[in-house]
Amino acid sequence: MAKVLHAADFHLDSAFRSLPEEQARLRRQESRELPGRLVDWANDHGAQLMLLAGDLFDSDRLYSQTAQMLAQALSRFRGTVVIAPGNHDWLSAASPYRQPIWPENVRIFLGRGMERLVLPELGCTVYGAAFTAPEEAESGLRGFYAQPDGSARIMVLHGDVGSREGRYRPIAPEEIASTGLDYLALGHVHAPSAMNRAGSTVWAYPGCPQGRGFDETGDRGFLFGDVEPGRVDMQFVPFARRRYEILTVDVSQGDALEAIRRRLPPDTSQDIYRIRLTGETAEPLTLPALEQALSGGFFQLELADDTRLRRDLWDRCGDDTLRGLFLRRLRQEYDAADPRRQKEIEQAVRFGLAAMDNKEL
Repeated sequence: MAKVLHAADFHLDSAFRSLPEEQARLRRQESRELPGRLVDWANDHGAQLMLLAGDLFDSDRLYSQTAQMLAQALSRFRGTVVIAPGNHDWLSAASPYRQPIWPENVRIFLGRGMERLVLPELGCTVYGAAFTAPEEAESGLRGFYAQPDGSARIMVLHGDVGSREGRYRPIAPEEIASTGLDYLALGHVHAPSAMNRAGSTVWAYPGCPQGRGFDETGDRGFLFGDVEPGRVDMQFVPFARRRYEILTVDVSQGDALEAIRRRLPPDTSQDIYRIRLTGETAEPLTLPALEQALSGGFFQLELADDTRLRRDLWDRCGDDTLRGLFLRRLRQEYDAADPRRQKEIEQAVRFGLAAMDNKEL
């Protein structure tokens, strides 16, 4: 049985252009510190095999020290590291993976075809392949079968499961089912997946270890656990220092600042939030004042005003339009209804007017 850490999609040297200059600089520094933090965690928790499934770099244009920092961090890992380059860090002629900087405990798949690495000290055989161009139209799994040899049969690969045609190694579930693998450690999809099964093979994406934008919200991290012949027990480990979160707050009932504070968790000081304000207000919101009142509670905050000014629901009953006809008919029903039913009709009117205006309520 091997203790396995499975991670992918570091995207080192991402620019974080959506953040202000100082916050972007800090995030780039935190990104470069990520491999060292990961190695420290792995050593502290007894990991023996680290599978890195590609896109460790955001592109082949790196800061000069980035690859060196990654290699130095991985050299401190007490086990074996196996890397399968992806579409962002593909093996160009100038790829850092071709440089003589990698320590002896780091093994890198350098070919487009499937390669085999036997690790008898861990009871594992690890297969894998690299992107040798920015796009790979074939999965590499067609016709592949890992012969039983008494070891845990593992593959580390960058690819897109479920996409039968695509540019980034499309992989069909039935191809996975035919491999005979115990565990397929994947990269490319940035959201962590469940432990999926195709035939007898368990496959999973760890997602990216840290979010880089509002398309990568919530917990981000890696997978860690045990792999042995016929058994895979991997668990998701949250690891990001900062979370991206999107929060929608209805401010119709009163003070917008209090409404926001009621919806927030206790501590958001390390996180990056986009708060979308909705509902009806008597007066236009003053976003700069709200931002000033809230700014100290976040690493970075964006406010979006999607509110609308409150108006009398029935003020266009007399219009000779579809809106007027809609309002007149519901007003007749409203006038004849009991108070409970009147509230239901008011809500129906709000939904109807929002639909006519092509807005969300």
